[in-house]
Amino acid sequence: MLPLLTSNNLMHAIDIAIIWFLLYKIIQFVEGTRALQILLGLGTGILVKVISWYLGLATVSWVMDQLITWAPIALVVIFQQEIRRGLESLGRRITLRRSHIDNSFEQQLIKSLDEALQYMSKRRIGALITIQRDANLDEYIKTGIKLDAYVTGQLLINTFIPNTPLHDGAVIISDKRIAVASAYLPLSESTRIPKELGTRHRAAVGISEASDAITVVVSEETGEISITQKGDLLRHMDQSSYLTYFEKQFLANITEGTQTSNKKWWKGWGRG
Repeated sequence: MLPLLTSNNLMHAIDIAIIWFLLYKIIQFVEGTRALQILLGLGTGILVKVISWYLGLATVSWVMDQLITWAPIALVVIFQQEIRRGLESLGRRITLRRSHIDNSFEQQLIKSLDEALQYMSKRRIGALITIQRDANLDEYIKTGIKLDAYVTGQLLINTFIPNTPLHDGAVIISDKRIAVASAYLPLSESTRIPKELGTRHRAAVGISEASDAITVVVSEETGEISITQKGDLLRHMDQSSYLTYFEKQFLANITEGTQTSNKKWWKGWGRG
């Protein structure tokens, strides 16, 4: 006979389902990053521990016990950026949105970005522009040269003109101002980034892994426009694509649900 569906059995089923769901989300979150490789190594260590215990290998079992005991502390140190990003993402999801927001700055920001991107892309002027969202970027702003200027297309263009003092590094837009130029961003170690892409693209992916910022890259070699956010790299963005993307990200009257449609601009990491 089939076991009766008691409240105790139901709680066990829910308990197991929650654990499997959390494991799935963790694997999905770290996919394509160094974290996945480390987690696989940790899983291998646990498997060795079980096998050594079963075979009675006392020394190997003791070594595995020590590794498993200290692993949580090591993981917190190694994954501090990933943990911070995950907690910030959770915090944003449980925060209620304001019912009315003035979109004038966002509209001007999109116009300025469009003007600058069109100019620099046609002339193959390399550029790296990071727009702060909810996550604080102060640690990266401190590495740049302070501007504290109003966002305009002309200023963005002039900043990245080759052989000028500010052209190397990233512009960071924060609190509705161009906070700094020539800032240093963390370089991503992701193996998903095509080898033909240079330091600008690695920095753009790196800041997107460490925060929720949106970063725009113009390739100096090809004039290609790319966008990074949440560890994803969107390549070969034409004017229509990036304008629609910006509108969905920046304009307040676009709801959280419609932002999921951004995936249709995914062009693939390996595409040249």
